[in-house]
Amino acid sequence: MQKYLTRPAGAGAAVIALGGASVILAGCQSYQPTPLDLVAHRDAWQARSPGDEPVRAFAESLDQSREPGVYDPSDGLSLAEGEVMALVYNPKLRLARLRAGVAFATAEHAGLWQDPQLGVDFLTLLEGGSNPFVITPGLAFTIPISGRLEAEKARAHASARAELTRVAEQEWQTRLDVRRAWLGWSASRLKAGRTEKLLESIRSLESSATSLAEAGEILRTEAALFTIELAAQRRALLMYKGDEAQAEQELRALLGVSPDAPLELVPSVVFDADAGDFTPEHAATQSLTLAVLRDEYEVAEQTLRREVRKQYPDLTIGPLAEFDRSDTLLGFALSLPIPVLNANRQGIAEAHAERELARASFETAYEQLVGSLASTHAHLSLLRQQREMIESDIVPLVDRQLADAQNLLQLGEGGSLVLLESLTRVGQAQMALIDTRLGESLALIQLAELVGPQQRLTTSPATESTDDDAAEPADEVTP
Repeated sequence: MQKYLTRPAGAGAAVIALGGASVILAGCQSYQPTPLDLVAHRDAWQARSPGDEPVRAFAESLDQSREPGVYDPSDGLSLAEGEVMALVYNPKLRLARLRAGVAFATAEHAGLWQDPQLGVDFLTLLEGGSNPFVITPGLAFTIPISGRLEAEKARAHASARAELTRVAEQEWQTRLDVRRAWLGWSASRLKAGRTEKLLESIRSLESSATSLAEAGEILRTEAALFTIELAAQRRALLMYKGDEAQAEQELRALLGVSPDAPLELVPSVVFDADAGDFTPEHAATQSLTLAVLRDEYEVAEQTLRREVRKQYPDLTIGPLAEFDRSDTLLGFALSLPIPVLNANRQGIAEAHAERELARASFETAYEQLVGSLASTHAHLSLLRQQREMIESDIVPLVDRQLADAQNLLQLGEGGSLVLLESLTRVGQAQMALIDTRLGESLALIQLAELVGPQQRLTTSPATESTDDDAAEPADEVTP
C-alpha cells in the first residue's frame, strides 16, 4: 500500500515540473544575431542623394497644400531643400530617433506583472522509511495591490514622451545647424567670388603700372604696390577657398551624405524672418528647450509617485502541495511584507530632491532664455545699423571715389595709387557688407533657436534600423 501511494506523489511532482518548464519555454523569445556590415552601410551611405525616394516622399508629406514640384533638386539644392534632406539623413537625428524607440519599447512593456515562481523542495530521511523522500512543489504569484505597477507604467510613458520631445528638439536644432552652415559656406563662396573679380581689376592695373615704371613714367616703388596688393588678394582668395571647402564638408555631414557624393549646392546668405515674432511670450509656448524640461519634470513627478507606491507591499500568494511519503498535503502560501523598517524612505527622499531639481532647471532655463533673447535682439539691432550705414554711407562713397580715380587715370592726370586704394576700399566694403548680412542672418537664426518652431515636430521613433533607412522624419514646421 505504501508503494502504491508513493508513485502518484513522484508522478505529480514530475507533472508539475514538466508543466512549469513548458510554460517557461513557451514565454521565451529566440535570439537572432545581426552582425555589423560596414561595407553594406558604406555603399548605401555613398549612394545617398537629394533625389532619393525617402527624401522626395518626405518632402511631399510636409505640406499637402504646397504646389507640386516645389522640392526639385535637379537645378541645385537650395537651403530649404537641404533642410528636408537633413531631416531624413542626418546621423544625429537617426540616433535620437532610435533612442526614442528604446524609450517607447520600455513604455510598451512597463507595468507588467511579475512572472510566477515555481519551486520544488526535495527532502529525504537520513534513516528508515520505505519511501524516504519528501517533495514539496509550490507556485507563487505576486498580486500588485500597492499600485506600483501603474505608477511604473505612467513613469515609462512620461519618459517616452520626454524622449520624443528631445527628438523634436534635435530635429529643430538640425535645421538651425544646416542654416548656419549653409550661410557660412555661402558667405565664404561669395567672398571668394568678390575677391576673384577684384584680382582681375588689380591684375590689369599691375600690368599697366609695370609698363609705366619701365618707361620711367612712374616710380618703381609705386608700381610695386600693385604687385604687393595682388599677392595679398591672392592669399585672401586662397583663405576664402579653403573656408568654402571646409564649410561644404561640414554641410555635407549635416545633410548625411558622403564627402564625394555628387551634390550641387545653391548659395544663400540671407535668412528672412520677422524679429517681432521672437518674444518671451512666444518662447514660453514654443520653446522646445522648455518643452523638454517640462517633460523631464513630469518624469520626476511620476518617479516620486512610483517611489511612494513602492513603500506599500504587494501580495505574494500561490498553491502549495506536499508529498510526504504516504501523505499528500494541499494548501496555499501567503506572503505580505510589512513596511516598518525601510518603507523605501531613501527612494522617496531622492525622488523629492530630483523633482525640486527638475523644477529649478525649468525655471532657470526660462530666465536664461529671456535674457538671451534680449541680448540677441540688441546684437541684431546693432548689426542692422552697421549694415544700413555701409549701404547708405560707405558703399556710395567708395563707388564715387573709384569712379573719380578711373576718370583721372583716363585723362592722364595720374591717380594710379588713388585707383588702387579705391579698389581696395571697394573690396573691404564688399566684405564688410557680406559679414554684416551674415551676422544679421545668424542673429535671426539664434532668435529662432531660442523661441522654437511655431508648430511642434511629431516624429514617430524608429524601432528598427538598417544602414540605408532614414527613420520617419517629422512633420513640417515653420521657421
